[in-house]
Amino acid sequence: MNAAPADQIRLLEVQALDVRLSQLAHKRNSLPEHAEIDSLTKDLTQLRDLLVAAQTEESDCAREQIKAEQDVDQVRQRATRDQQRLDSGAVTSPKDLENLQREIVSLAKRQGDLEDIVLEVMERRESAQERSAELTERVGSVQGKIDDAIARRDAAAEVLDAEEATAEKEREVVSATIPADLLKLYDKLRQQQGGVGAAKLYQRTCQGCRQELAITDINEIRAAAPDTVVRCENCRRILVRTSESGL
Repeated sequence: MNAAPADQIRLLEVQALDVRLSQLAHKRNSLPEHAEIDSLTKDLTQLRDLLVAAQTEESDCAREQIKAEQDVDQVRQRATRDQQRLDSGAVTSPKDLENLQREIVSLAKRQGDLEDIVLEVMERRESAQERSAELTERVGSVQGKIDDAIARRDAAAEVLDAEEATAEKEREVVSATIPADLLKLYDKLRQQQGGVGAAKLYQRTCQGCRQELAITDINEIRAAAPDTVVRCENCRRILVRTSESGL
């Protein structure tokens, strides 16, 4: 393949722009905010799970408290009725009086036990409410940190997007001046060779693979016409000759 020396030099400009675009893409993917957001999001997920558990416990305790209070009320009402019967004098049989008094005592003990249960449930409910309030505050705090990190990430990405747009425009302009067949070969090699399809020959060393060329290869390149597109024998990238090639 042949191409004017000036076109080959411009190929290095395209290569430099492609390297710049790769660097910008890497920088965008490596923004510290990405890791920060991922870490905070994991924390937020865990906190939300804990919050749901605390809210569920509080809800369960609320139902349990209502049930326990209803049981207390039922026992209290029954004890009140029994006491009213006892006080009314309607029960005259000694055996019935003894049974009624025994039931009143039993109901009083039962009421006391149930009231203890209500207090225990209320304590658990209060603890769950405090836990829910604490976790709600922590969820809000972590969400705020995530929002801040997202804003910083987006601002940094916006700057990178602008730089990328400028580099892409420059590449488009320079590429338009390079023969299509040469540019096609370059793009093919760039995909095969880790993003570098053309390299400068500097002091007899390929700047693509960083290896010094053998003397026989140097002699062949030295004998080649200026418009001949030469390739590195080591990495097969396009070698661009300049005044610094050491030929």
